[in-house]
Amino acid sequence: MSEQRVIGDLGYPALRGLALSRGDVDRTAAARTRPALTEELLADPGTQVLALRRDRFPVGHTPDGLHLVFRAPDEADRGRLRIFLGRAPEASGHDAEGAPTAYLGVVEDGEPGEGWANLRAAGLRLGDRDAGLVTTLLALANWHATHGHCPRCGASTEPVAAGWVRRCPEDRSEHFPRTDPSVIMSVVDEAGRLLLGRGLTWPEDQFSVLAGFVEPGESLEAAVAREVLEESGVRVEEVRYLGSQPWPFPSSLMLGFTAAAVTTELQHDPEELAEVRWVTREEYAALLASGGIRVPGGISIARRLIEAWLGQSVEAAAGRPVVEGWRPAKS
Repeated sequence: MSEQRVIGDLGYPALRGLALSRGDVDRTAAARTRPALTEELLADPGTQVLALRRDRFPVGHTPDGLHLVFRAPDEADRGRLRIFLGRAPEASGHDAEGAPTAYLGVVEDGEPGEGWANLRAAGLRLGDRDAGLVTTLLALANWHATHGHCPRCGASTEPVAAGWVRRCPEDRSEHFPRTDPSVIMSVVDEAGRLLLGRGLTWPEDQFSVLAGFVEPGESLEAAVAREVLEESGVRVEEVRYLGSQPWPFPSSLMLGFTAAAVTTELQHDPEELAEVRWVTREEYAALLASGGIRVPGGISIARRLIEAWLGQSVEAAAGRPVVEGWRPAKS
């Protein structure tokens, strides 16, 4: 955390290097307007194709972690959803013609096999390029899977702009990828205690910081205050932005904040959370050390917000490996 700068009067560090916001590929957005772009890329054996089956992608192991496994284009790709993900930076790899390497995402049918991973499990172990590529591909694939019809007339839409737009062939309207902004916040009171909540379907030892979606006509700061009040009964002020990352589960942008509690009495919404609680740093570290609490996954902003409050990693505070969060099978 020595690389982070302090934000505002609360003394919280900015959240740098978030796991899913590390992409360094040149998206080359202007190239998407060329109608034949993906066909040209399929004809180029130097194109690096990243396949996606359901929510999984092929990975290989390195001494330092994981890397994506790319393949060359094949004829079957012409009948699949194709998404141009961009090109390598000028300083990186080039194809036989000297152009920066192109990356093309392809959504395949079938079940993922051995050697395929999902983003929750692999995201933290991927390098910057690979994390950015697969996060983008997964977000766009999720959008295509649920937005196949025109919201104006109901006709089936078709992907255009290299997979970044869907167009209605009936009324010619164009529809763009959806991103839902969501705020997630560490709420701290005057005593330095952190506010935690337990989801309705979570086991009794699973807690995280509070979060919620931004509503129409609402600022980000107002969303933080409203969500905290609705879910816990606590009023906050001094809302400070710390960082953001895409969260393609299925289509969110997570915006991290911290806020100071001006009230501490808890009155949670039983339709939103199973329970809420205040916890001191000492209490949280003791729970970690005893295995009495599960922590949010390593790719999440929630984990980083908790570690910023602790002033160290959860592993360091526990003095042992920690148990990460649990999620319902259908979510």
